[in-house]
Amino acid sequence: MAVVEKILRSAPDVGKIFVLINAKSHEAAVDRLKTEIIDLELFQGLKQRHGKYYQDFMLRKLFPVVGSLCESDLGMDANLISEIAEEVDLIINSAANTNFMERFDVSLNTNTLGARRLMDFTNKYCKNLRVFLHVSTAYVSGEREGMIMEKPFQMGESIAKEKATSEFPPLSYHVLNIDSEAEIALDSKVAFEGNLEDHKMKELALERARLHGWHNTYEFSKAMGEMVIYSMRGDIPLVIIHPTAITSTLEDPFPGWIQGNRMAGLMILSYGKANLPSFLLNPVAVIDVIPIDMVVNAIIAAMAKHGIARKTGIKVYHVASSAVNPLLFGDLFNNTSQRLQRRCKVIVEHAMDLARVYQPYMFFKGRFDNSNTYNLMEGMSEEEMKIFRLDVESVDWEDYITNTHIPGLKKHVIKGRGMPKQVQI
Repeated sequence: MAVVEKILRSAPDVGKIFVLINAKSHEAAVDRLKTEIIDLELFQGLKQRHGKYYQDFMLRKLFPVVGSLCESDLGMDANLISEIAEEVDLIINSAANTNFMERFDVSLNTNTLGARRLMDFTNKYCKNLRVFLHVSTAYVSGEREGMIMEKPFQMGESIAKEKATSEFPPLSYHVLNIDSEAEIALDSKVAFEGNLEDHKMKELALERARLHGWHNTYEFSKAMGEMVIYSMRGDIPLVIIHPTAITSTLEDPFPGWIQGNRMAGLMILSYGKANLPSFLLNPVAVIDVIPIDMVVNAIIAAMAKHGIARKTGIKVYHVASSAVNPLLFGDLFNNTSQRLQRRCKVIVEHAMDLARVYQPYMFFKGRFDNSNTYNLMEGMSEEEMKIFRLDVESVDWEDYITNTHIPGLKKHVIKGRGMPKQVQI
């Protein structure tokens, strides 16, 4: 929703924004729009600007659409499809299941097959489209090391294949076929029904991901989603945004806002509350974090650049910090301990869960090239560069973590309720 807020604040003359909402009726979708978007603290600047007319303004701009990525034609009403086909000139797909330990069938249905259904819908109906923008994750890089470049996944590519074919002589590897993976998920769901089904489907997800060179089902299913979109895009201009570990806002619309319990925040809170008294990691390894407002700025800048150009092709943007302003794990936890450390009961199970989920990132050996993202600033005026800030190299991580991110986590995530449980990236 941070993208919606920035668009409405910086470009209030924008036309209609269709918001796909999973709901049983239009009335239920409107209710969700009001409670989950319009009433968010994130929009407080717009509330102050429009005063008593705020809700009217929002309801003129935001149009809730009943539908789901898990249904053909997105489950939309036929009449509404016709309206969207005429009016929509830009699609932003940021829907995702971000659970690292999700069931294989559930993760595939949203992150891979959901992307396929959306691109199918786009090809069938959206004939006036200027650009399709897909928000993925930089961690589709899986087990890659070194400088990781901004390039798309083509159908059938896998990290295991890259590693095997780079050896001399080349090693054998398992061929990745998305339809086969979907069949494995469906067949396994039937086979496991009623017999520790959830546990076995989660174990299957990890097994399939690691077989092909990814750490978890989130990375794996998102990578396959990119392959699907790449293969189906036709002449549609395609942009893929690769954020790294998203953290709270640096400054826009106000410092410290974040929604959900994401990777860096969860580790910081666990360590700071003494629920994670020790953790195995490489202190000189880099944790690549990026404030969410910079991700939003990259999305809008890329949207504008490619929407105006309308050139067929694909561009990948790493919204990342590790290549130009790396933050070391050792520095992260030093800043955290100084700000948050207290005497708390050690929760061993919590620490074990975090260690199991995040172990690959504690020793990650890659850095993300962000040349394409940096080049988005070309052609911007000085005023535009201030509004759509992308200069991650200028962020003072110590000041940001200590005085912005941690206070934001305490205010917007834990809210006095104790430790969060869900894991996102």
